[in-house]
Amino acid sequence: QVQLVESGGGLVQPGGSLRLSCAASGTIFSIDAMGWYRQAPGGQRELVTFISSGGTTNYADSVKGRFTISRDNAKNRVYLQMNDLKPEDTGVYYCYLRDYRGTYYAYWGQGTQVTVSS
Repeated sequence: QVQLVESGGGLVQPGGSLRLSCAASGTIFSIDAMGWYRQAPGGQRELVTFISSGGTTNYADSVKGRFTISRDNAKNRVYLQMNDLKPEDTGVYYCYLRDYRGTYYAYWGQGTQVTVSS
């Protein structure tokens, strides 16, 4: 099994910054990608960003230029630097890991709350 533990969420004013961290542990074969999804109140879970094993990144249009994903392969950690936060960024942020074991397996963290409000 693979466990993902997120940290770094909280309450921040519009225009502020937060940095989320996610630590992966357990029996990991080969990480294909790690990333972040979020779910706003009453909304569906949506992709925010991911980074592949080769370092390729992908961002939702709504966060481009404001959010940056990075990864520490040696520590099996992924980070999300969020700048210029907006109220619409509010939601629960979930860490995601895709593990390749001959086929792909997806794992999710428990989520960390991010609230952007004045």
